[in-house]
Amino acid sequence: MLRVLTILALALSLAAGPAGAQMAVPQVAVPYDRDLQRLSEILGALHFLRAICGSKEGQKWRNEAQTLIDAEAPNGERHDRMVASFNRGYRSFQQSYHSCTPAADFAIRRYLEEGAKIARDITARYAN
Repeated sequence: MLRVLTILALALSLAAGPAGAQMAVPQVAVPYDRDLQRLSEILGALHFLRAICGSKEGQKWRNEAQTLIDAEAPNGERHDRMVASFNRGYRSFQQSYHSCTPAADFAIRRYLEEGAKIARDITARYAN
C-alpha cells in the first residue's frame, strides 16, 4: 500500500504541470477506509474534469483509482464502496459541467491538492 499511495501522491502532485505495485490486503475495515473512499471520489472527479479541460491524459485517473482499489480491496464490500465513490465523484461533475470553466479549473487544483494530502497523510500515518 505504501508504494501505491506514494505513486498516487506523486501523480497527483505532478498532474498540475505537464501531463504500481499491488499487495494482497485482508478484506477487513481499516481505519483509513473513509480517506480511501474520499480519495476514490477525488480520482473520479479528476477523471471527468481533466478530460473536459483538455488534459489529454486518457484513462490516467481511472487507472490510478483502479490500481488503488486493486491494492486495497480486490473484491467484496470495500471494493464496491471504493468503486461507488469513484463513480460518485465522476457523476457529480458530469451532471453539471459540459465544458471547461474557471470553476472546473479551480476544482481540479483543489482536488489535486486534497488528493495528494490524503495520500501523504495515509502513508505517513499507516505505513510500516
